[in-house]
Amino acid sequence: MDLPLILEPSELQAVLGQADLLILDLGKSDTYQQAHVPGAISVAPGDIQLGIKPAPGLLPTQQQLSILFSRLGLTQDTHVVVYDDDGGPWAGRMIWVLDSIGHKNYSFLNGGIHSWLAEQRPIESQANTATATEYKVAAIDESVSITQAQLLTAIEAESVQIWDARSHKEYTGEKAVSKRGGHLPGAVSYEFSIALDSDNHLKLRDLEVIRKELAAIGINGEQTLVSHCQTHRRSGLTYVIAKALGWPMQAYAGSWAQWGNDPDTPIETGE
Repeated sequence: MDLPLILEPSELQAVLGQADLLILDLGKSDTYQQAHVPGAISVAPGDIQLGIKPAPGLLPTQQQLSILFSRLGLTQDTHVVVYDDDGGPWAGRMIWVLDSIGHKNYSFLNGGIHSWLAEQRPIESQANTATATEYKVAAIDESVSITQAQLLTAIEAESVQIWDARSHKEYTGEKAVSKRGGHLPGAVSYEFSIALDSDNHLKLRDLEVIRKELAAIGINGEQTLVSHCQTHRRSGLTYVIAKALGWPMQAYAGSWAQWGNDPDTPIETGE
């Protein structure tokens, strides 16, 4: 199945019901119960997080991921379409999870359920379950992620560009969700929601406009790009955007929950 990374609702509707298509809804359960894309299976966002403090956003274990994707009926030939009800951060995180397990056949539904409903595409309300498989995550592709220790080394070497997807108040340290507020040395602020078009049902804004806005603050893909937020939810969307722009990207899944709660990590505050 040859589908683009950023998938429009019309393109998804055209392939509904095809074999080897797996649609995953990462939105809230009550939204799913009211209306979802036909055939979509609800996935709780907690299923794609390790969930252990101080860094709950780390990747689940290989065993946990094997159990999850077996339950979802994943096979090597499956094309996965992901969406949520918040503009795409959870869906984007799932793209990163799929990259981490080496499954590269996937698409991101532009605008998620909001654009789907706005375009009056077909919906259903009954819950769906998959035919289970025996999917084994044999290895984790660590190239799509960066650890705290690796990031410390990269910051010292000035070998990465860092995209902080949190709110600007979190970035400056005015708002602190962890023990310490502020941002990683050298990081630049571009809140994930800036990339969404609130006048067009939370679809992504024009990617070339986003590219220019990021270039203006020093993010241009000439070095490996690292993105984070508090728990690698919001930066799930920035992960997808970087992939759509063709930039090398690594997720810092530990995010500020890990960095800001470590008394020994270097931080900067203010602009």
